[in-house]
Amino acid sequence: MTKKIDVVKNVLDANDEVALENRKLMQQYGCLSVNIISAPGSGKTTLLEKTIVGLGGAKSAVIVGDLQTARDAERVADVAAVVQINTEGGCHLSAGQVAAALEKLDIRNAALDYIFIENVGNMVCPSGFDLGEHYRVAMLSTPEGHDKVAKYNTMFQPADVILLNKIDLAEVLEFDSSCIRDDLSKINTRAPLIELSAKTGEGMDAWLAWLKNAKAKLGSSK
Repeated sequence: MTKKIDVVKNVLDANDEVALENRKLMQQYGCLSVNIISAPGSGKTTLLEKTIVGLGGAKSAVIVGDLQTARDAERVADVAAVVQINTEGGCHLSAGQVAAALEKLDIRNAALDYIFIENVGNMVCPSGFDLGEHYRVAMLSTPEGHDKVAKYNTMFQPADVILLNKIDLAEVLEFDSSCIRDDLSKINTRAPLIELSAKTGEGMDAWLAWLKNAKAKLGSSK
């Protein structure tokens, strides 16, 4: 048992070392990095498409993590530079994979304002791995049900901001957002909850304002 624990600790420690270097690199070049974690089908790709357009003149790039295919990356490529990472069955991205993606993006010369990391669709595994992001976004959508914060608290507890997507469907699904707020009050009171619909645009202004404020706090050394 001790050897198994030591191996897991070594893997996490090695990942955290690379994550620290990733964060330093993006900080050095004034690039805000955001790691978005959610279940499959919650709307990450649509959110990114609308977010990047909504940020106007800001220069953005996206690192897309998927088990297979480049379908999400192909969609985002219309609005931003993209690096696709296929994990071939892996349930999360690692800091090493993100480091390799940063090299492909040529972050030292790209003059990027934002890097969005679309993590593999999974509500458990990605939570344990720091990728070097400045902020972690936990997203859920109304079709998933209002019990997910309580069931997957390890995803929501370390989040810096929480997005509730597809609120345009809340009424027809009888979604109870008060349940989400009550559960969050027990595990994470520092992260704002932003209710939005990436499809209709409702609530997107609040999300874009949060991003711009986070970018302003980061400052720039470009």
